[in-house]
Amino acid sequence: MRRLKIFDTTLRDGAKSLGLNLNINEKLEISRQLVRLGVDVIEAGYPASSAADQEAVRTIAGDAKGAVVCGFSGAEKQEIDCCAAALRGAGQPRIHTGLAVSPLYMKRKLRLTPEQVIEKAVFAVKCAKKHVRDVQFYLEDAFCGQHSFIAEIIASVIEAGATVINIPDTFGYATPWEYSELISYVFDNVKNIDRAVVSTHCHNDLGMATANTLAGIKAGAGQIEGTINGIGERAGNTSLEEAIMAIYTRQAAYGVELGVRSGEIAATCRLASRITGVPVPAHKAIVGANAFTGTRDIYRDDMEYVKPPYEVIDPDAVGASPGQDMQALREEMADDSSEIRVKNISITTTGVSRATATVTLDVEGDTLTEAACGSGPVDAVFRAVDRMVGEQVFMEDYALKSIGHNGSALGDATVKVRYGDSGLVVGRGVSPDIIEASARAYVNALAKIKILNGKAQGPASQPANII
Repeated sequence: MRRLKIFDTTLRDGAKSLGLNLNINEKLEISRQLVRLGVDVIEAGYPASSAADQEAVRTIAGDAKGAVVCGFSGAEKQEIDCCAAALRGAGQPRIHTGLAVSPLYMKRKLRLTPEQVIEKAVFAVKCAKKHVRDVQFYLEDAFCGQHSFIAEIIASVIEAGATVINIPDTFGYATPWEYSELISYVFDNVKNIDRAVVSTHCHNDLGMATANTLAGIKAGAGQIEGTINGIGERAGNTSLEEAIMAIYTRQAAYGVELGVRSGEIAATCRLASRITGVPVPAHKAIVGANAFTGTRDIYRDDMEYVKPPYEVIDPDAVGASPGQDMQALREEMADDSSEIRVKNISITTTGVSRATATVTLDVEGDTLTEAACGSGPVDAVFRAVDRMVGEQVFMEDYALKSIGHNGSALGDATVKVRYGDSGLVVGRGVSPDIIEASARAYVNALAKIKILNGKAQGPASQPANII
């Protein structure tokens, strides 16, 4: 069996496309869990897009051990040099560069002829090759490109030193049989394709990203790209946990082997959801709350366990053992290491739509207390917190759900706030009391903003529809 590589782009194509501004600690937490999961490549960010992304890639490059750390770049020398500088501390660095190859994009976005595109592509690879041995080249909008031109440019960049060729379905328009045909065409018509690894990169606009990825594997792809929980631009990217478990469950059908530790999948998906604020739907394959609710224990007369015929995946295979979520939430509730912490909340209500909240916070070692009125307890709490913390924010989203049952249930609150022009920040709070959970979530978001402002990290700007 050939070894299939797993390329995770949660921190680049995932979080950034959602407008999220994750801080360094959050990115490190995700990257470390990806290492525990056993992914082969972590695309840590787009260094040239902002000082924040440059710092993130540099930090992850020096921290991640056992995985290739990849930085994303356009085809310009300045961006490639910036990417190389950020990756300097990586044990296994990779530069991911490329440009558009479809007729429409070459004409209207790049304003270059096909010949000029090949020339620029070769230049970009050679420039990256001066810094690192491992260079991945992406062909933006490849699915809508002309097959003969795609074969020509791939052969040219491999000759220039590219080690991985990324063939994206940028707009999620492909069907599995069409995507398979494109990958097969590359293997059949690029004379030096044996000198590079072919990689899939599929978007989910028509709900076929995972299917297209699996079709690409069957056609010979040696690397798949995706994100945890399938997050990403528009309808998202290939869901890595789905692709991994499809192979894990039916390995013989794909003829490949993986190096990932599937038992870390549930923990990885939970962490990504918590940090990005993107909830996992209950019906989500592999890690949704209802994914294993159809499972019922069946025993023979001798009380020996028999696997139900409708249990495709053992929950233990992905680390989804009963009670695990509750335990993780309780640990999260106990681990309050933020510089702003909720100490006490008192609520007084007058009628059904008026409330006064008195909130006490520990702000960087100082104890502060403020009171405020609002149209309900949660609104009043948020207003009181605003007076003490002093950050000007706009509430984009607020969600509250219950985890568990009866007296052991926990309130799990998520807030998404926008501040200035710097994008979105997600805060999360857990508590047996839903008002306290909401306060914790809001305070958590404001604490992150203070960290970002203290480091003067601007927003990361990334051109739309890169790959």
